[in-house]
Amino acid sequence: MNPIAVFRFAPTEGPGHFASYLERRGLAWRLHALDEGGQLPADARSCSGLVLMGGPMSANDPLPWVPEIIELVRNAVRNGVPVLGHCLGAQLMARALGGTVSANPYREIGWGTVDVQNNVLATDWFGDESGFEAFHWHGETFSIPPGATRVLANAHCRNQGFVTGIHLGLQCHIEMTPELIASWCESGRAELEAHAASPAVQSVVEIRRDQEDRLARLHRIADRVYDKWIEGLVRA
Repeated sequence: MNPIAVFRFAPTEGPGHFASYLERRGLAWRLHALDEGGQLPADARSCSGLVLMGGPMSANDPLPWVPEIIELVRNAVRNGVPVLGHCLGAQLMARALGGTVSANPYREIGWGTVDVQNNVLATDWFGDESGFEAFHWHGETFSIPPGATRVLANAHCRNQGFVTGIHLGLQCHIEMTPELIASWCESGRAELEAHAASPAVQSVVEIRRDQEDRLARLHRIADRVYDKWIEGLVRA
């Protein structure tokens, strides 16, 4: 089986818990660090799956790799290679599949509950969960692409997740680790202070409160989601 391709767009936004998940299951993966000039595969069929991580930039920014990764996602969908997007990664997926990316009504930073929607696909991916506490760090959001189904939402962001076939895009973060949280709180300190009045932005103190327990619960959800996603891996 070819390695899973994991795309990093910023040095602080690596695969986190997802990398640990893959290693526990003995699944080969390869990091494509676009923030360091890494190259994209010429064809998605050289990978068993594509995973797009987050980043502080916009999916609408005129960066040279944005149109290239959008086309790679389209190539993957045409050829049955599963795609998984986290935050910016999901926004890029949405654009590739005919959706749009625009400002969210609220900047959302920290822990917040997302509601699992009442539909068959949501149940397929999230089981009997009615909702769970996820991590957030975004100021933009995506529209649900044509033919896709909303599977997650919350009070501050209507579109927190979508599914189309074997592909999943998540506005929220389920890949968090203590190291990622610490890094983001440090690098994003000015952003936290600038948007402290937002009802969906938490202080560093609140973000770090009960972190171990929060992450343990989040990782249980993440493992279920990742278990579902790897069912679609190309295993030839």
